[in-house]
Amino acid sequence: MTMNIPFLDLQAVNHEYADELKAACARVIDSGWYIGGVELNRFEQAFAEYCEVAHAIGTGNGLDALVLVLRAWKEQGKLQDGDEVIVPSNTFIATVSAVVETGLAPILVDVDPHTHNLDCVAVEAAIGSKTRVLLPVHLYGQLAPMPELMAIAERHGLLVLEDCAQAHGARLNGRRAGSWGNAAAFSFYPGKNLGALGDAGAVVTADAELARLVRALGNYGSSIKYQHDYPGINSRLDEIQAAMLHVKLKHLDADTERRRRVAERYLSRVNNPLIGLPRVTERAAHTWHLFVVDCPERDALKEHLAQQGIQTNIHYPLPIPRHRPYAELALSPVMIAAGLHERILSLPIHPTLGEAEQDYVISALNQFSAR
Repeated sequence: MTMNIPFLDLQAVNHEYADELKAACARVIDSGWYIGGVELNRFEQAFAEYCEVAHAIGTGNGLDALVLVLRAWKEQGKLQDGDEVIVPSNTFIATVSAVVETGLAPILVDVDPHTHNLDCVAVEAAIGSKTRVLLPVHLYGQLAPMPELMAIAERHGLLVLEDCAQAHGARLNGRRAGSWGNAAAFSFYPGKNLGALGDAGAVVTADAELARLVRALGNYGSSIKYQHDYPGINSRLDEIQAAMLHVKLKHLDADTERRRRVAERYLSRVNNPLIGLPRVTERAAHTWHLFVVDCPERDALKEHLAQQGIQTNIHYPLPIPRHRPYAELALSPVMIAAGLHERILSLPIHPTLGEAEQDYVISALNQFSAR
């Protein structure tokens, strides 16, 4: 019998906490206070503690979180227009968009062919006289090689901004995503491991002055009402989203363990020479936002799974320089990532994916053969 397996069932994910989420919304509605109140303070404190840092600042979305950190460093005189920011060539467009939007220059660097995270040798080779920032992305829920990257940053006097949009709660060597660099940006887009029911994001940092400046920049450049000290924007995490995120944060570790069990089942039972499985640095630290396989016959595999009722996705179908606004980056040496987009396929993985559904996906994968 053919099953219907969506790539991600957000209705099922949020249904488990529906009563708590509805109560949180009702509490905010009844309070009459909808921006910058107790719910935001409560969530920011809890999320900072969860990430093992001193400060968390809610933002409108993950892109704004990246932009606000870079803008804050410019306000502090640590960056200026045209400075270079090293970013991985295999990432969502927001990572590069944030750099361009702040008047900085993204330098695309190749990724490790196994983890798809930043390659440290390529990073060292890309550092030049104008390099000022390393922007590692913790792709798929696995941290980039942060000990090595932090050592590189220290040697060259670089700032480090972690893009943690896919790595809520992930660890490496016992340290949380977001606690390694000078600052980190999170997205709470609904499909994330910690997802709001709308757009939302956050900056986390141990730097009190940076935290103050980021908060002001996201509030029209103001720390005191009607006093605007910087050319800011409006990017604030509202009370309802903060309240719902606080509910879901309490369940995040348990949900992560459920993701890990799905991933372990895939890793141990998928046995097809045409399908390369993810390489994991620390199995107990990966949070499995995505389960990405590598297949030379990717399009045929995607079609085969679709015929079985299994929805998949591609993260990401085009390298950054193939997008029109970033065509000028086409000459960057991104040989590995340029091939990844033709081979990678993301499988269904989420906390409510049942064992019968997992077994169905595994069977379909094992039955796949080249044409």
